[in-house]
Amino acid sequence: MSPAYATTFAVLGMAPQPYAVTPTLSARIGIAAIGDEPVHALVLRAQVRIEPHRRPYTDEEGAGLTDLFGPRERWRDTQRSFLWMHCATTVPGFSGGAEVDLPLPCTYDFEVSASKYLHALREGVVPLVFLFSGTVFIRGTSGFAVQQIPWDREDRYAMPVSVWRDLVAANFPDAGWLRLNHATIAALAAYKSGHGLLDFDSAIDRLLTDVSHPAQDSP
Repeated sequence: MSPAYATTFAVLGMAPQPYAVTPTLSARIGIAAIGDEPVHALVLRAQVRIEPHRRPYTDEEGAGLTDLFGPRERWRDTQRSFLWMHCATTVPGFSGGAEVDLPLPCTYDFEVSASKYLHALREGVVPLVFLFSGTVFIRGTSGFAVQQIPWDREDRYAMPVSVWRDLVAANFPDAGWLRLNHATIAALAAYKSGHGLLDFDSAIDRLLTDVSHPAQDSP
């Protein structure tokens, strides 16, 4: 097994990537190498987790989190850290320290727990923990040496909710999406056409209105 290489990592900031093809956040990572050997290259990996117990929630936010954590009286037992994503990047050579942008590809799929959680938040921060790992390539006198980043390297970061909202607004302006099975889509399309509606938004809005305000039987 390759020896561990003494490095530390810190999350310096997060922001949406403005020109990404898909919704992507960028985390600015500060890297400090403890030792005299220059780093030839570094393959950096990170597991990003959400720690929901590290912040309070308004009543409105709590209502949106019921699907994930149940009623508030159960949150002490149900609010556990959960995975948001895995991400990785390659860092070019450096000596002593460096800063690198770590891309975080995101999804707005509401079947994913993290998307449900982030959608429910209105203000404040998203409590994150980055668990770092990876491989360090060092140029030695007799060639290259390969060492591993220790598994205990981590850093916590409080990402402003506004960063997530800016990302969503840039990629899904005033919109979102739901994944439906083919039978449901066909039934919704038939309902839309049968009622002369112009789009699926109108069809769903009418269905919700009919459920909320059912027609009263005539006396």
